[in-house]
Amino acid sequence: QVQLVEAGGGLVQAGGSLRLSCAVSGRTFSSYVVGWFRQLPGKEREFVAAISGGGVATNVANSVKGRFTISRDNAENTAYLQMNSLKPDDTAIYYCGLQLFGTGLETSPRRYGMWGQGTQVTVSS
Repeated sequence: QVQLVEAGGGLVQAGGSLRLSCAVSGRTFSSYVVGWFRQLPGKEREFVAAISGGGVATNVANSVKGRFTISRDNAENTAYLQMNSLKPDDTAIYYCGLQLFGTGLETSPRRYGMWGQGTQVTVSS
């Protein structure tokens, strides 16, 4: 059974940093694109970043480009999202998922599945 577990969220002041992790078990991790998304209550899940199975290619949303970096360690079956220069607008629940449909690095949450439980990120002004 596939399990994704996010960790690393918390409360941070604007301008601060957090590093989220996404630990994956039960699948051949390196075969999958991993995506990070975020969601506010009542809103659709928003694409943040995605990384190819081998870790060579990445896709980062314009809203976080230059501040967030996605990476992965296939030996540890874990993906990461390094978030720097955080802003109050970054406040959300952050989820990681495995891309199940499509080719390339998809940005629609409908292309992903096996979601973790999410981790709350709160950025205070």
